[in-house]
Amino acid sequence: MEEQSFFDRMITHLRSSCKYYTGYPKDLGPSRVIHFSSEREFVQLLHQGRPVVVAFTIRGNYTKHLDKVLEEAAAEFYPNVKFMRVECPKYPGFCITRQKKEYPFIEIFHSPEQAVNQGRVADPNITRYSVKVLPFNYDLSAYGFREFFKRHGVQTSYPK
Repeated sequence: MEEQSFFDRMITHLRSSCKYYTGYPKDLGPSRVIHFSSEREFVQLLHQGRPVVVAFTIRGNYTKHLDKVLEEAAAEFYPNVKFMRVECPKYPGFCITRQKKEYPFIEIFHSPEQAVNQGRVADPNITRYSVKVLPFNYDLSAYGFREFFKRHGVQTSYPK
């Protein structure tokens, strides 16, 4: 086998080490995007105390692009920020509660706290929580998520 030229070695190194999009597919490893399966699982994810980015989607060409962006962002921010995808036709009840008419859309859930006023609760074992929810309206890219988190003070790195 012949030796690679300097240019080929340089391009190979750039493709493997560059954090920014270079036009080539990145090897992101296993998927870090969690697929929504129940509200209980979602609440357990919130209780971990990490921000959760939720993409509410329907099938379509734009959703394919969104999936790639979510995969890249999830790989970059793992394990400090969790990314979840909800297929709204499968789970309409969860999506309808968000009261949005246009799909796909993204919301960021963070800082869960036990609600001060528990109100009237039928079951004493139920505890109410309040969660901050921010609509995501930045550039749909890993860079856009980074800037959004910085702007809104969402903590994306934690001490070890």
